[in-house]
Amino acid sequence: MIFNSIDFAVFLPVVFLCYWFVFNRSLLLQNLFVVAASYVFYGWWDWRFLILMTVTIVCSWASGVWIAHTRNRSDLDEKSIRRRARRITAANIVLNLLILGFFKYCNFFVQNFVEAFTLFGKELNVHTLKIILPVGISFYTFQALSYSIDVYREKIAPTRDIVSFFTFVSFFPQLVAGPIERATNLLPQFQVRRTFDYAQATDGMRQILWGLFKKTVVADNCAVAVNEIFEGYASYSSGTLLIGAVLFAFQIYGDFSGYSDIAIGSARLFGINLMRNFAFPYFSRDIAEFWRRWHISLTTWFRDYVYIPLGGSRVSKAKVIRNTFIIFLVSGLWHGANRTFIAWGAYHALLFMPLLLLGKNRKHTGAVVAENRLLPTLKECLSMLLTFLLVVIGWIIFRVENMHQAIDYISKICTLSFSDVFVATEGGNRRLLGLLVSTILILAEWFGRRQQYTLERIPVRNRVFRWMIYMIIAGMIVMLGGVSSPFIYFQF
Repeated sequence: MIFNSIDFAVFLPVVFLCYWFVFNRSLLLQNLFVVAASYVFYGWWDWRFLILMTVTIVCSWASGVWIAHTRNRSDLDEKSIRRRARRITAANIVLNLLILGFFKYCNFFVQNFVEAFTLFGKELNVHTLKIILPVGISFYTFQALSYSIDVYREKIAPTRDIVSFFTFVSFFPQLVAGPIERATNLLPQFQVRRTFDYAQATDGMRQILWGLFKKTVVADNCAVAVNEIFEGYASYSSGTLLIGAVLFAFQIYGDFSGYSDIAIGSARLFGINLMRNFAFPYFSRDIAEFWRRWHISLTTWFRDYVYIPLGGSRVSKAKVIRNTFIIFLVSGLWHGANRTFIAWGAYHALLFMPLLLLGKNRKHTGAVVAENRLLPTLKECLSMLLTFLLVVIGWIIFRVENMHQAIDYISKICTLSFSDVFVATEGGNRRLLGLLVSTILILAEWFGRRQQYTLERIPVRNRVFRWMIYMIIAGMIVMLGGVSSPFIYFQF
């Protein structure tokens, strides 16, 4: 079930009404209902996916209970307790990563194994398996792992309430594509009674509306032109290829941040607060700032559970460089079993290096760009433009099927002439529409950049004018909504 479908348009209000008016008698009933609704939501694609998710949930919950039992044993000394807790945690991590690795990377490693022997003139007759990648497996696996690791680190107490734990991992708004929540933030919210908050619910509806705009109006319209250009890139001019790359940047942003907005907004309807996942990343002034604003839940996950355990930035410069490359390469591999994703991660690591070596990677950690001004300075404009162009090049690597296409695509863009850009816009209404709605998006987000999301606080006190804005956005969704396409991050 996808957010921009008729199925979900019926599912969400039915679940909302039952949650608050039928199953609100006790915390247990509410949580059981959320689990049931989440299983229906996830099983809508394929009921077999539910088996894997259940295994992940049960094993992660059981590991926490086992650790709690170990720590309560009076016959063990502190050293033995730590050792056993470490083994339990490691076993759960390995089990979950093996499941994730099998379904996501098995064929990738088999193919690379065969190709390695081919380089030495040895042909292997090995066939890949017909493995169906479960939707969102990377997201819920990482969420469950965060619980196991935090229990081991004693940042959160192990829970014996298996229902609330099932609710924490399977919560349907963010189950398939995040945000990747931490147990320290989300699990406690399912362990206390929730009461309906009208202001919170209306805020959630606003964020859902804006998320639908980004997905259906921006991402889906850009997708049509992007698919056409990338599939036939060899026959297009350099200007058209540049436009295709820029439109893909807005497609993936509108698609993924739109999903996050709908997820966060939907959760607020049920009295649950999810973490922010995007903070206007295309207004970043350098690559380091971009990664603090893009897919925040994943970036901070790798920071807390990979980068810092490796020593973070409190080690020698050589090890800091090593740690940085590791998290970017692992982040690339997390996105999928393709060399292009690894190359995309390596590309961003290389972009990050000058900032790291010059000590400027923490330069823009505070206020947003042009904090107290309507317009940015010339320096800020140039910094944002350069950062955006570097990100766009990375998105080309991310989007193509192999590195040969990436090199060829980028090489063709490098032959760009001034007239090519104007000729390229004559190729189809979809390109113009994609550029138009992307411009509307970026302008709206510029004026709302000081907020959690663009529509959080509309600077219009008159209720009639506010509702006019809502109706205009809803009208654009209906009138300009492109051909519905699957959310890009469902494949990860």
